[in-house]
Amino acid sequence: MPHLGLVTLVVRDYDEAIAFYTGALRFELREDTARDDGSRWVVVAPAGSPQTGLLLARASTAEQEARIGGQTGGRVGHFLNTDDFDRDYKHMVAAGVVFEEEPRHEAYGSVVVFQDLYGNRWDLIEPR
Repeated sequence: MPHLGLVTLVVRDYDEAIAFYTGALRFELREDTARDDGSRWVVVAPAGSPQTGLLLARASTAEQEARIGGQTGGRVGHFLNTDDFDRDYKHMVAAGVVFEEEPRHEAYGSVVVFQDLYGNRWDLIEPR
């Protein structure tokens, strides 16, 4: 059965991106392998998410650099589901994550919009 394996996120620096995703968002570092061209194959994923992860790809051209933080044109482009909204929200606040609003409780669940290290917009959601 097909499944979504990786989603690429263009980043400025591998190590700062790893620190943010593994620290503030508590993702696991799944792979960090040096490649012959000087780049690295870096995969992070939420703990317990066996099939889907983020490939953190360092920008290698001016065009890629210009797109860091704006890959979705200002829309929320990433959705991080949680089974404990309060726990994860409090952890992220303490870690200095930028939130654009106060948490909301909608018909579909609890949600808040936040920005990652580069300004990409995410929803933290605990579905009902």
